[in-house]
Amino acid sequence: MLYLVPTPIGNLEDITLRAIRILREVDIILAEDTRTSKKLLLHHDIQTPLRAHHAHNEHGTTPNLLEELKAGTTMALITDAGTPAISDPGFYLTRACVAEDIDVMCLPGATAVIPALVNSGLPADKFHFEGFLPHKKGRQTRLKYLADLEVTFILYESPFRLVKCLEQLVEHCGTERQACVCRELTKLHEETSRNTLHELIIHYKAKTKVKGEIVIVVAGKESSKANKKKYSELG
Repeated sequence: MLYLVPTPIGNLEDITLRAIRILREVDIILAEDTRTSKKLLLHHDIQTPLRAHHAHNEHGTTPNLLEELKAGTTMALITDAGTPAISDPGFYLTRACVAEDIDVMCLPGATAVIPALVNSGLPADKFHFEGFLPHKKGRQTRLKYLADLEVTFILYESPFRLVKCLEQLVEHCGTERQACVCRELTKLHEETSRNTLHELIIHYKAKTKVKGEIVIVVAGKESSKANKKKYSELG
């Protein structure tokens, strides 16, 4: 059995009782970064052996992991934060296990997508999760596609590229498109900024340095037109 176990995106208490139990019971924990994961495991007194499994070695390590799983070893796959395979390692090993008829179970738990969406105040009944945009090739094509969506869409972005990303969104969506930037979700310096794309650019350009993980939530084309109330009044 391979368990996909979500881990906290910031606050170490944001982990389920079931996840803690599974991490204690499995034979091996596969971690994106063992140094990061050791902090979480130490906090919850989990002493299961750790093994590195990340984007740079997963193609090489997966065949041996499959053999161990077939032999009866139970494993839990975790990433540095959030749910495995959501803009993180996990998909490759999961797909390989499915192809080999090895049982896979994903536990419910932490992810940055849903808290950012719900906290944005934008329509959440239907939405599109884009994740990280391509850095170069295909980026403009994806931005054009997103700008025409009639549902709320969600992006992940680096703090170093935040302003540039907002400027590119303005080019395709217009200055008045409503949006929300969530930074450092669940952490001590958590920040949520709701406004038009234009005002968000002004806000973040005025900051000397932006730190932390970034989630950008943008109103869909039609919902943005329909909302007559100034979004800036929400915060």
